[in-house]
Amino acid sequence: MNSFDDVFTVGLTGQTGAGKTTVSKVFADKGFKVIDADIIARVVVEKGKPCLKELQNFFGNDIINDDQALNRSRLAEIVFSDKNKLELLDSVIYPYITSEILNRIRKYSESEEKLILLDAPTLFESRTDSYCEIIVSVVSDEKNRLERIIKRDNITRESAKKRMDSQLDQEFFQKNSDYIIENNGNLTEFYNTAKETADKIKKYYLNNWR
Repeated sequence: MNSFDDVFTVGLTGQTGAGKTTVSKVFADKGFKVIDADIIARVVVEKGKPCLKELQNFFGNDIINDDQALNRSRLAEIVFSDKNKLELLDSVIYPYITSEILNRIRKYSESEEKLILLDAPTLFESRTDSYCEIIVSVVSDEKNRLERIIKRDNITRESAKKRMDSQLDQEFFQKNSDYIIENNGNLTEFYNTAKETADKIKKYYLNNWR
C-alpha cells in the first residue's frame, strides 16, 4: 500500500510477450494515469546518469558504446545468460527505478491525479508491488509468448527463451494477483476482459476509495 493520501495505485505486470502493453492502453483509455517502469528503466541509465556509471563499474566498459550510451543488447546478452549477473543488474537498477516511480506518484498526487496504473514487468522482483492496492497480471501460453517476443524484439528463439526463463512462472502470478487476464489468441475476448477489469477497478475506486 502506498503512503500518498487518496492515491489509488494499480500494479500491472505479467509474463513477457503476454500482452501487457495492450492492457496498459486500455486502462489509460479508462482514465488511469500510467507510470511505465520500462520507460523509467531507460531514463535512469541515460548517458551521464549515476546508475549507468554503476553498471559500467560492475559489468565493464564492454556495455558502453563509443558515444558513452548503454549498449543494451550487449548487457542483455550478459545478464540473460547468467542468473547471478541478472540479480546483480537488478540490485543496481531497482533502487533508481523505485525512486523515480515514487517521484512520479508524488507528482500525480500533488496535481490531484489519484487513479494510477503502475505498468511494471518486474513489479514483484523490484518490490514495487508494496505501493499498489491491487495487482493485475497478464499471462499467456509459452508458445504464444515465444512467437510474440521473437517478432517484437527481432531476436532468436534461443534469446527469447532465455528471457522467458528468467521471469517468474505463471503459477506465481496467479497466486499473487487480484486479477488475471489471459491472452491466448482470441484478441476480442482479451480486449473485452481488459476493459471489464479496468471498469471493475475504477468502480471500486469511485465507490469505496475516494
